[in-house]
Amino acid sequence: MADTLKNVISQSTECPVCLSTFTDPKILSCSHTFCKTCLDNLLECQGNYQIRCPVCRAVTQVPSQDVSKLPVNLALKNLIEDMRCHPQICTSCKSDDKSSAAVYCQDCGKYLCTTCLNAHSQWGDFIDHEVIAMSEILSGKVTIRRYRKCRKHPKEDEECFCSNCRRFTCFKCVVMEHKDEARHQVIEAAAYENRHRERIKDIKSKVDVKQACFHKYLDFIDDQMKLVGSAKKECIYDVNKAYNDIVRQLTERRDILLGEVKEKTEGVEKELEGIKTSAQKYITQLTTIADMVINRTKIPFDMDTLAAHDTLCEEIREAFDQEDPDYEKPRKSSKKGKSVGFEKHVRNDELDLGKIVNVVAKDVELPTNDSMNVMVNTPDGRMAVGCKAGGINIFSSDGEFQQTVLNDVCIRGVAFLSDGRCIVIDYENDITLYTPEYVKLNVMFESLGVDEGGFSKLTVDDADLIYVSYRKAQKIHVFSAAGGQAVREIPCNGYEPRQITSYDDSLLIGTGNTLRLMDNEGVVQHTLTKPGSSVHAAVSQGNLILLATMKHEEGLVSIDEYTNELTPIRNLVNDYKIAKPCRNWYYLQQYRSGEIAFCTPDRLYIFY
Repeated sequence: MADTLKNVISQSTECPVCLSTFTDPKILSCSHTFCKTCLDNLLECQGNYQIRCPVCRAVTQVPSQDVSKLPVNLALKNLIEDMRCHPQICTSCKSDDKSSAAVYCQDCGKYLCTTCLNAHSQWGDFIDHEVIAMSEILSGKVTIRRYRKCRKHPKEDEECFCSNCRRFTCFKCVVMEHKDEARHQVIEAAAYENRHRERIKDIKSKVDVKQACFHKYLDFIDDQMKLVGSAKKECIYDVNKAYNDIVRQLTERRDILLGEVKEKTEGVEKELEGIKTSAQKYITQLTTIADMVINRTKIPFDMDTLAAHDTLCEEIREAFDQEDPDYEKPRKSSKKGKSVGFEKHVRNDELDLGKIVNVVAKDVELPTNDSMNVMVNTPDGRMAVGCKAGGINIFSSDGEFQQTVLNDVCIRGVAFLSDGRCIVIDYENDITLYTPEYVKLNVMFESLGVDEGGFSKLTVDDADLIYVSYRKAQKIHVFSAAGGQAVREIPCNGYEPRQITSYDDSLLIGTGNTLRLMDNEGVVQHTLTKPGSSVHAAVSQGNLILLATMKHEEGLVSIDEYTNELTPIRNLVNDYKIAKPCRNWYYLQQYRSGEIAFCTPDRLYIFY
């Protein structure tokens, strides 16, 4: 009876989380007790100044996020200290005057004094038993293997486990209390322990994979930060070189430029640092909760420890549910930093270093000079430039010329339907439909001729309706993809529709220095005018309005982002110097991958 009581007391002094004797036991508001270190780990994972009890899942508020301020379980703490102060006595001696134990036999499950140890050593059946010195047990280097005894039948081992009741039990209890197979699923305790170890092994494997995944992600973020750092260093070098080439009076101007460089790059670096910190925090949380589950040396067997184990496993499963790293996010962030550059002034009549600009990734010469009439996105994310000399030139997002199609067609306007078919209007205002492979289809459209309608452009909306604008007639015809006559006519009251772009359920109409946003009935909703410049609109990947303002005589282009009410949001490109073409005709688009394309009659410029 004394051994049974001692076994029960020993089990009651174990933390349900770490399965070791309590160290600095703290009480939660639900009255459950845990080691301070275990609560520190739980608080780090759960955060928000509170801890969810692993046993009953009640929430305890932690003052100032400091677990040490929680109340101490003094009764339990004193009990543990008393147990440590009193030496373990021999559990094998037959006399009442028992000696202190010198060793513990793992196989017998008994503490032995020196006399009993000598007798034990002479027993032939016990020669291979594992015997541990008490000094190693007290130091915490070795954990003893405890034999579970049934509390109702102290002489019986708990050799079974009931999955429904979540508890170990002896065979007698199985027969008397767990015999209903519909309500009690009983297996051998050893089988449950093996299954438990396999679950721990599986969790460890998944933790290793997830950690490796996020460590790779951290390495990628480091690489992106290095690229941004390299762009920053190169830009600073260019600024300093220009500064050293002119007079010392430009110190103040130099400092302003360096401040712009840092403003443009440090925001990106902080953005990447934030992404990295978030990933590191996830790894730390995953590691902490995983260690609490994996680094156990004993199997949970009572209701509290099983409940704590189930809670921890649930939390680690929640961690597993987090999506894998999104590499596109740091890549997009770094692109903003890598695009920063410095443009030195070459005019000798001004004492000025230059200015910080967005770097142009490519400045591409078109295959034919003074020929560009239109530029649109292709269905596969490339850029198509239609030429009056004939053909559509296709460019990749990095400005690489890839192919020319429809060489014998003089292009005035181009658009693509949702299924990839290409719609073209030529110099006679004839509309032709082609397959995605640019094979002509036998579909006829009754469009206005050049004499009646004047120069024309076209665009396609999300419903595959085709909008054809006529400058001379000052109106827009709407066609279905099936061809035939126009299904609708939209008047342009008093202005020429020079460039036309579909935008949601509206149209963007460019006319010289004015941009109009009109509904599908021709009612102008918003107007924006840029005196002394020409304006050219496009729709961004974020479904906002991009507007290029071109000062033709100076050869300067600025690109800004606007809302659907033509309210400015931010400047993307400011007074970028281009090679001035002979013809005042330009087009603006954005690649699906984010680069902004600005096309003149002679050249294609791609901005990050």
